[in-house]
Amino acid sequence: MPPSATVDTSKTVKLERYNSYLRKIHSTKVLNASSKVLFRATMLVALVLLLLFAFNYHPLSDSRAAASHHLHRRSFLSTGIFSSSSSSSAWEKRVRQSSTAKRQHGLSVLVTGAAGFVGSHCSIALRKRGDGVLGFDNFNDYYDTSLKRARQNLLEKQQVFIVEGDLNDGPLLRKLFDIVPFTHVLHLAAQAGVRYAMKNPQSYISSNIAGLVNLLEVAKAANPQPAIVWASSSSVYGLNTENPFSEEHRTDQPASLYAATKKAGEEIAHTYNHIYGLSLTGLRFFTVYGPWGRPDMAYFFFTKAILHGKSIDIYRTQDNQEVARDFTYIDDIVKGCVGALDTAEKSTGSGRKKRGPAQLRVYNLGNTSPVPVGRLVSILEGLLGTKAKKHLIKMPRNGDVPYTHANVSLAYRDFGYKPTTDLATGLRKFVKWYVGYYGIQPRVKKENSHADDSA
Repeated sequence: MPPSATVDTSKTVKLERYNSYLRKIHSTKVLNASSKVLFRATMLVALVLLLLFAFNYHPLSDSRAAASHHLHRRSFLSTGIFSSSSSSSAWEKRVRQSSTAKRQHGLSVLVTGAAGFVGSHCSIALRKRGDGVLGFDNFNDYYDTSLKRARQNLLEKQQVFIVEGDLNDGPLLRKLFDIVPFTHVLHLAAQAGVRYAMKNPQSYISSNIAGLVNLLEVAKAANPQPAIVWASSSSVYGLNTENPFSEEHRTDQPASLYAATKKAGEEIAHTYNHIYGLSLTGLRFFTVYGPWGRPDMAYFFFTKAILHGKSIDIYRTQDNQEVARDFTYIDDIVKGCVGALDTAEKSTGSGRKKRGPAQLRVYNLGNTSPVPVGRLVSILEGLLGTKAKKHLIKMPRNGDVPYTHANVSLAYRDFGYKPTTDLATGLRKFVKWYVGYYGIQPRVKKENSHADDSA
C-alpha cells in the first residue's frame, strides 16, 4: 500500500476519535445541566410543600400553639371581612344597627364575653330597655360551645349582634371603635375558673391580662373615650380572713393564678385611669349562678351528677368545717352591672392624654348571705327528687378558698344595689331551666307561678 494511503487512514481515525470525544463532553454537559435543573425544581417543590405545611399545621397537643393558630385564623377572617367591599358593608351595617340605641339618651355598649353567662344576661337586659348593644366573643372551648351558641341565638332574637373575635386582635377592635362611638364598654370576657389555671395557666395571662391591656389600649385612643365597667372577682380577696369582705380589705394574697390575674387587672385599670383618663369601674362578683350558667360551676355539675346517679365531692376545710359561698343570683348581678354603667362618669382623656381627673371605682356584688355547700346540695336534692351520692373530702390546695361573704354597702350607696333572690328561689329557677334545656324529666317540684324563669 502506498505511504500516502496509510497517512490518510490515520488522519481519519484520529478525527473520528476527536469527534467522539467532543460528543461525550457535550453529553456530559447536557446531563449535568439537566441534573441541576431537576435538582432546583425538586428543591422548589419541596420548599412550597414545606411552606404549605407550616401554614396549615398546628400541634393538637400544644394548647398555646393551638390558641395562637386560633387567633391568627380569627385575624385572617376579620381581615377577610374588611377586604370585600360588599361583605364589609353588610357587616358594618349589622354592627351599627346592633349598637344603635332605641331610646332617647340610650347607651351604646360594647359587651365583651357576650356569649358567656353574665354577658348574655346583661346584653339582653340592656337591649330590652332600649340601649344599643354590640357583643364580642371568641367562643372558646373552655366549656361546651353549643351552650354559647344557644345564648347567641337568644341575643339574635333581641337584635344583638355578636362579633366573633379575640381580645388580642387589635385591628378588629380598632375597626369596631372606628365604626361605632361607644359610650360604654362592659368588659366581661375572661378566662374563668380557679382550678383550670393549674392545667392551662397561659390562657389566663392571654385573656385576663394581655386581652385587658389590648382593650384599654384601643379605648384610650378612641374618640370619644368610653366609660368602662369590667368584671374583677371576689377571688382577689384570696387568703383574707376578715368577714364580710369589704373593698377596703387587703387583696395582696391571691390563692390562685386566676385571682392573681384579676388583681393584676385592678392595678392595670388604676394605671390607665391615672395616665390616660379612662373612667374605670371594677366589679367583684361573688359566685354567680342561675339559668344559662356555666357548666364548670358546682351547682351546675352537681345537678348533672345527681340526675345521672354519679357521686359528687363535697369539700370540707382542713379543720373539718363546711365550705360556704356567697351564692349570688344572676338577676341581682345584672342589676349591679346596669347600675354601675348608669352611674359611670365620662372618661376625661383625648388624643391619648388625660385632660382631668377620671372616675376609678371597685365594688363588691354579692348576696351577703353565705350558704354551706352541703345546704346547696340539699336544696338540689329536693328540687330534683333524687338523693345525691355524697363524697366528703378535705379541700385540696388548688386555689379554692373556704369561705366568701360580700359586704355590698358601697354598691348600695352609689347605685342602689340590693340583692333580692335567696338560694332556694334561685336554684328552683335554675333547675327549671336545666331540665327544659337538656330535655330531662326528673321528679322536679312545681315552681310557684310567680317565680318566672329569667331571660
